[in-house]
Amino acid sequence: MVAKLARACTLRIRPQKLNFILADTAAGGGVSMWCELPQENFFSEFQMEGVSEESNEIYVELTSENLFRALKTAQNARSLKVKLTNKHFPCLTVSVELSSASNSSRMVTHDIPVKVIPRKLWKNLQEPTVPDSDVSIYLPVLKTMKSVVEKMKNISNHLIIEANLNGDLNLKIESELVCVTTHFKDLGNPPLAPKASTQDRDPEQMVEVHVDIRKFLQFLAGQQVNPTKAVCNVVSHRMVHFDLLHEDVALQYFIPALS
Repeated sequence: MVAKLARACTLRIRPQKLNFILADTAAGGGVSMWCELPQENFFSEFQMEGVSEESNEIYVELTSENLFRALKTAQNARSLKVKLTNKHFPCLTVSVELSSASNSSRMVTHDIPVKVIPRKLWKNLQEPTVPDSDVSIYLPVLKTMKSVVEKMKNISNHLIIEANLNGDLNLKIESELVCVTTHFKDLGNPPLAPKASTQDRDPEQMVEVHVDIRKFLQFLAGQQVNPTKAVCNVVSHRMVHFDLLHEDVALQYFIPALS
């Protein structure tokens, strides 16, 4: 999932949690991602030592596709070990123990080059603050949305996402020749801490945000399985924030509005 969402990302390692982070930069078009995994759900043994007792964390930058390829070889493995090593340059070393036909095992090792991020840059890699949303709505089946948006991208690069407090979500594109809208009804709205502005708003009133259709499609392409929970938070004319839960993995993904 992460490899489809971000070519390069930061891996943050802490005693209880791992994070894959894509910080919002102009180069990345302002898209950002925060993915969180509780380590105890993935590892039977886990040892790490950060910079100091009070800053017990490690940040490394890596090419996510390289890590994905290495882990893919471990699908039928007896065991898998991930270590931070130094082999003339810092590496994330993935050691995979595979069974062979004769019941003996063989080891396969992948050395993935990483860049250790110095402490002074950590402040740019903290969990993003989520602005108060104007509308929060549950998403329909992501596969359905993806097939709709894939057809729309042939007509326009801009997508208008509209939602209201009545469980309605519209995906809309407009060009000089045509206007196409797909309506999703009765999706439901998660309970929100009411903002002053939403309290007196008509539940039918739509809130909208214009985004780059390719960025939205990239987000949808990254979702291989339908999540256990999927919420879309719209901040009118500023951004759209997706909050997904895949069993043990929490993903937040932010797409800024087009100016």
